[in-house]
Amino acid sequence: KKSVTEMKKLVIFDLDGTLLNTIDDLGAAANYALEQCGFPTHQISSYPFFVGNGVKRLLERVLPEDARTEALAEQMRMHFMQYYDIHNVDKTVPYAGIVELLEQLASRGVKMAVASNKYQSAVEKLIAHYFPMVEWVAVEGQKEDVPVKPDPSIVFEILLKNPTPKAEVLYVGDSGVDMETARRACVESVGVTWGFRPVKELQDFYADNIVNVASEILSIVDKE
Repeated sequence: KKSVTEMKKLVIFDLDGTLLNTIDDLGAAANYALEQCGFPTHQISSYPFFVGNGVKRLLERVLPEDARTEALAEQMRMHFMQYYDIHNVDKTVPYAGIVELLEQLASRGVKMAVASNKYQSAVEKLIAHYFPMVEWVAVEGQKEDVPVKPDPSIVFEILLKNPTPKAEVLYVGDSGVDMETARRACVESVGVTWGFRPVKELQDFYADNIVNVASEILSIVDKE
């Protein structure tokens, strides 16, 4: 049994597939970039398996294999961002119970942060738009020269801004990338089943906990 002092004091959330269902807007932006560059588009239903490692990897994955050049990837990225920056709140919605969960955590005095592989400006815009009521201790997206998840640097950056013993940190995400990030950072992980990836992926990447509804995260936070 954990001592009382090890109740969770900081919860770090992944963004896409965890807090927000962003898939329609991401898919639309990637399809727009493909169209602009003269390539066939993909069904939105196939996008959950393309996302998760940042925009660069997303755009590599949607291109035909023989077209994955550096120059084209850069061209695609410009088209993607041009579209996504305007349309990133068109169809995106918080998952069921997320707003209530964040309010409950705040009322318990638990600190909250965001760790995303989405580029920084988009992360800041989405968080401000959908969760203006939350006082985040850190909102971290993908930045130049900082390696993307599953590299744990993003978690360490959050811990620099809000020093917290690792035993009191919980990391919540929807993918193997997230579970691996938490494992490398040596913090407890929660895999959510409502996101973009199957439960098996969460299990294969050694999720410490797996939850089906947002409110279940509270009992993990409160666990002593």
